[in-house]
Amino acid sequence: MKTVMVKVFNAQGELVGPVEVPRIEWSDAQWRQRLTADQYRILRTQGTERAFCGTLLDNKLHGVYSCAGCGLPLFDSTAKFNSGTGWPSFFRPIALENVAERSDRSHGMLREEIMCARCDGHLGHVFDDGPRPTGLRFCLNSESLTFTDESKLAELADPAAAGITSEAPAVAGKPDEPPPAPDAPRETAVLAGGCFWCTELAFEQLVGVEDVESGYAGGSANSANYEQVCGGGTGHAEVIRVTYDPTRMTFDQLLDVFFDAHDPTQLNRQGNDVGTQYRSAIFYANDAQRQAAEAKIAALTAAKKFAQPIVTKLEPLAAFYSAEAYHQDYARHHPDQPYIAYHAMPKACQIREKHPGMVR
Repeated sequence: MKTVMVKVFNAQGELVGPVEVPRIEWSDAQWRQRLTADQYRILRTQGTERAFCGTLLDNKLHGVYSCAGCGLPLFDSTAKFNSGTGWPSFFRPIALENVAERSDRSHGMLREEIMCARCDGHLGHVFDDGPRPTGLRFCLNSESLTFTDESKLAELADPAAAGITSEAPAVAGKPDEPPPAPDAPRETAVLAGGCFWCTELAFEQLVGVEDVESGYAGGSANSANYEQVCGGGTGHAEVIRVTYDPTRMTFDQLLDVFFDAHDPTQLNRQGNDVGTQYRSAIFYANDAQRQAAEAKIAALTAAKKFAQPIVTKLEPLAAFYSAEAYHQDYARHHPDQPYIAYHAMPKACQIREKHPGMVR
């Protein structure tokens, strides 16, 4: 019987090992019986699910991601990040022993395939464009994984771990960057740069940004709906509310991205989107944000960053109104929609190129 050395969970919900466990070498018929059609296609025939369609892409719960084929723990939530690629992404595995790699020359490309070390199930690929501290991006298929909440890690107990204990916590933070405390202060910025589908996608990929919500600002509550705002007479602008960790991303840095994510010299329009609802505006929540925005515009003007004058308006934030549910994460859910493919995606990629140190 062939065996492998991997790390597993014990009955106390602790990650222990490496321990010796049998390799999983089931027949094709057994795999077909155990897996769904999509799981079999991906895990056993190296298939790939469509971008932005995986069920675990937007999962923000804390816990562990295991192999959907054999249950081996593979990644934990503290290493998960939004890569903007459309697939669940992690910057490191839960244990190096648990993820195997081999060269993949399919489709005319040379890539590093990643597999479950116990059952050889196909997980995805690993790339060298990830965030610190590893610089790696483990790009996975949701169908290759199952998720277990951190409160239920004991359910992952492996017989091979019987009697083995560990002082280390099962889900740990980055070795050189502990996760922030749950009660750490967060700040928000409300920005208008044309269609909120585009700006939302550009900001979601930034380090330290924890949430981006599309909405409306500048008008009254009774007109804060898409149908009326599109008419151009409500005073509202399509905006995004960015919630961020100020210890990892500053308001000034957000402004750098804001002025690169749209054209601030176009008055009441962005390209073919015309109307005051598409105006360039910064809705400041306090005097510090107002002063920072004024200083940024003055610096960009002095540096002659743009050929035409900046027309971005500075408006006090009276209220933010969340947009309809179908607008939230619209670009990520509709990557093939022509407007998204030709406008939103290029803007997001442009930010990655201009600010490589600020994206995940």
